[in-house]
Amino acid sequence: MTDLTILRLLGPGEPELGCDECFDALDHFVELELAGADADEAFPGMRAHLAGCSACAEEHESLRALLELDHVETR
Repeated sequence: MTDLTILRLLGPGEPELGCDECFDALDHFVELELAGADADEAFPGMRAHLAGCSACAEEHESLRALLELDHVETR
């Protein structure tokens, strides 16, 4: 078993958001990330949720890529 597998089995070491909370806050979380702000401080538990939920992690990656592309195109 890898260390990552063991950590996933043990669960997060911090509070974790649910999918609904994650989805509701994801756009603001990504905007903070792209601005260089401390998104993890603003949304405690978001990173833990993204690490354990592939559906929300995929949504995060897609939204981040879209906003990064939008940012490049508006320059």
